[in-house]
Amino acid sequence: MHKVSIRPHIVERVVARRGDLHWFTRLEAAKTALLVIDMQNTFCMPGAPGEVPAARAIVPNINRFAAALRERGVPVVWILHANTVQNGHSDWEVFFGHVVRNADVRRRMAESLAPARQAVWKELEVAPGDVTLVKNRYSALAHGASTLERVLRNLGVDTVLVAGTKTNVCCDSTARDAMMLDFKSIMVSDCCAALSDEEHLASLEIFIQQFGDVMTADEVLERLSKT
Repeated sequence: MHKVSIRPHIVERVVARRGDLHWFTRLEAAKTALLVIDMQNTFCMPGAPGEVPAARAIVPNINRFAAALRERGVPVVWILHANTVQNGHSDWEVFFGHVVRNADVRRRMAESLAPARQAVWKELEVAPGDVTLVKNRYSALAHGASTLERVLRNLGVDTVLVAGTKTNVCCDSTARDAMMLDFKSIMVSDCCAALSDEEHLASLEIFIQQFGDVMTADEVLERLSKT
């Protein structure tokens, strides 16, 4: 787990702008959902092509947080990434043709992200009432990437708590798009993981200034109403 905090000069800048570090002082359980992003083999399994070692370290935090939220009636949504390949072409050619250009890495990533292979990482505790859906872009709220927005609207949700990996890629992208769609968006700092402390912190510091709140799991629970 990343042992970093928002730096003092960022805190001072944010407080000067709005009088408080945090965007939200009270959260309504009935209008809140937890989004757990990309906690699957491709990113959690040792030796996997997209391995984020720190993702395994946040598993206990996510399990505890999700259990506490379920007790308050907050839905838990597990979001998995998958891409299809047909006739040698992926449904995301820019990613597979440029981000993972190395032929071996591209092959391994495509195999790992095949839709039929996707499941929540084995050490995470999924409850019967949880929702699981699949995205095919970094952001689950990018146009056409998933059914997430429809699911949230149908649940009456206006606040999202974002957890998972990578902090600075799929978590950040989804959380930013949530704010753009007028959801209250919160990155749960001790339930997110990146490839380095520096990348994790940079994402959170930009996010809290412009896109939404950053809280620990305990800070969220302190602000969350029980009804």
